Amino acid sequence: MLYRPEAFEQLTDEPWRADRVGHAIRSIVADADDAFDPDDFWPADEWDGWRTPLPLKTLYVGAAGVIWSLDVLGQRGHAESRLDLASAGRRVLERWRETPDYMAGIELPEPAAAGLLSGQSGILTVAWRLEPSAEVADELLARVRENVSNDANELMWGAPGTMVAARAMLDWTGEERWADAWRDSADELWRRREPDGLWTQRLYGDSDRGLGPAHGVVGNVLALLQGRELLAHERRATLVTETAAVLAREAVLEDGLANWPLRVGSDLADDDGQIRLQWCAGAPGIVVSAASYLDEELLHAGAELTWRAGPHGAEKGSSICHGTAGSGYAFLKAFERTGDERWLERARRFAVHALGQVERARAERGHGRYSLWTGDVGVALFAGDCIDGRSAYPVLDSFD
Repeated sequence: MLYRPEAFEQLTDEPWRADRVGHAIRSIVADADDAFDPDDFWPADEWDGWRTPLPLKTLYVGAAGVIWSLDVLGQRGHAESRLDLASAGRRVLERWRETPDYMAGIELPEPAAAGLLSGQSGILTVAWRLEPSAEVADELLARVRENVSNDANELMWGAPGTMVAARAMLDWTGEERWADAWRDSADELWRRREPDGLWTQRLYGDSDRGLGPAHGVVGNVLALLQGRELLAHERRATLVTETAAVLAREAVLEDGLANWPLRVGSDLADDDGQIRLQWCAGAPGIVVSAASYLDEELLHAGAELTWRAGPHGAEKGSSICHGTAGSGYAFLKAFERTGDERWLERARRFAVHALGQVERARAERGHGRYSLWTGDVGVALFAGDCIDGRSAYPVLDSFD
């Protein structure tokens, strides 16, 4: 069995209408504007704020991610926020300096503050993007450089994540110091790459060798390939060839469909009995992160399994991390790779469903869910990308 059917729900019959989708995006932005507090930002979902001091501030589940999303949605012409986003970004950075978002009772990687998604680097990158300053840039550069030796070896906390920030800053500023910082991280990450083309992730007191984008090989390769001209041609060729071979070897195939386990050599069912089929673990995340080099038959097999499973049920919900929108990005990547309009149509069907999930959940709660990876603005970004036919996964493919 490649997935648990009971974890998914029947796809909506509601047709794609760009005007209806645009209205839903604007509704999400208006709700985020209405719920904003200048000092405490947005209410935290219980899952997002588990063991973490409030208000939440990070790029992953905190205010920085919401602020970045609102800015991008405005820049792309989908919805204009009424908030002073630059001022909000400054205040988020101030609050982080007062009280970092560190989960209590969890062994965090060192230096925890440098992480892109769960540390300060993402907050600094968003703050600079909204209001460039030498002080913020210098602080971010220090975080990138101190993160070179982070043993996490993954995107959320480790050097691959801060490489994404350094690449964005190089594109925005043209300053060579960002290229130097990126190369230093890339060289150390390459040194830690194991003979079979994988990395060991050391995180939360455990060691693992993951496959997925958040904590595994395809996330690390994504960060390295984003370097473009900064990465030597030989290394690029090795990464593409050898990682594609790893993914072919680790794929679990059944009737022309494919899924991938969380870690190398493990069963699809994890210790908790779940078989994951979402962006952060399983076929959607593999397709999204490795679409440019994954064997095309495997790309079709992973995307097709995602389609046949359908949208996620209430347990996982609508999000780009572990929900319907995250799975939908696999269809946008398949469309980009193949040019087959069927995949764009499927992505749009998932967008309509995910927006309906947002509306139902907001009605039940009386307010939205305010985070990029697990909340409503991430769904709005996915829906906007479906309007535009754009396949870049938020932040990790592009900060613009």
